[in-house]
Amino acid sequence: MKFSQLRAIVAVADRGNFSEAALELQLSQPAISHAIATLEEELGVPLFARGRHGAVLTPAGERILYHARQAMQHLEMMQHEANLHKGLHGGHVRIAAFRSVATHLLPKAIAQFHNQFPEIAVTIIECPAFTDVEQCLRDGRTDIGITCLPTGGEFDTWEIFQDEYLALLPPHTKISSPEITWEDIAAYPPVLLPCTPCGRILHNHLKSLAIPINTASDIQEDSTVVSMVNQGLRAAIMPRLAAVPIPPKVQVYSLPAPLKRVIATAILSNALHVPAVFTFLEMLKKFDFYSLAKSTY
Repeated sequence: MKFSQLRAIVAVADRGNFSEAALELQLSQPAISHAIATLEEELGVPLFARGRHGAVLTPAGERILYHARQAMQHLEMMQHEANLHKGLHGGHVRIAAFRSVATHLLPKAIAQFHNQFPEIAVTIIECPAFTDVEQCLRDGRTDIGITCLPTGGEFDTWEIFQDEYLALLPPHTKISSPEITWEDIAAYPPVLLPCTPCGRILHNHLKSLAIPINTASDIQEDSTVVSMVNQGLRAAIMPRLAAVPIPPKVQVYSLPAPLKRVIATAILSNALHVPAVFTFLEMLKKFDFYSLAKSTY
């Protein structure tokens, strides 16, 4: 069934004959006759009774005309939606991010974008970890992802922020020198690490330094880890953005051997996106995430 056939049945029903329908659609009368005849053949029922006084709908034709009008209306709505998404006067952008970015960074960026393009809807999909963000991209459930570098080769990425890993020590900890040592951190076994792929990055870092620290990654929530440190139960190492808000009495130090996770925007290299997605992506690339992150510390 073709769009031209739907247009033909509606035009003939409205005009009452084939010749006027042909004029309305700027087609020849044989073309209209052919469209109706092939539609009748496909459906297996006559749609019009043809006679000296024009074309009159059959009972089956009347019922089918109703559905043809509905189909035409839906097709027009589809085209309207497509036109909105092709421009910047509508559309929808889906962005997936892990919790700390979704909480502390994205709302401000989305608010700035909304001020410029109020008719474009933006949805955040919050994921437990950056590996889940990348899977959302692969599955087509999101247009843009906020992840950590490096990623797989199927993504195009742009760095937007570097998040430092910190050592968090309980409030009453006393260390022997102005700068923290691995021994100071190891004094609180087991030291809590993130229970996410960010924790694996940290494990690999410690392993490369051959640091003998008893660690654990058995707590899911970052806020729970920070609360345990604040109560004097454990020390922890975690990204700054994941730790904030940090209670004022918790002691915060850079690691003896610094480590940062590199946060980046990502899209699938072969994905086809509407202009709204590319416009939002360009805004993310230029957004000052460093200043925003500092304001949360």
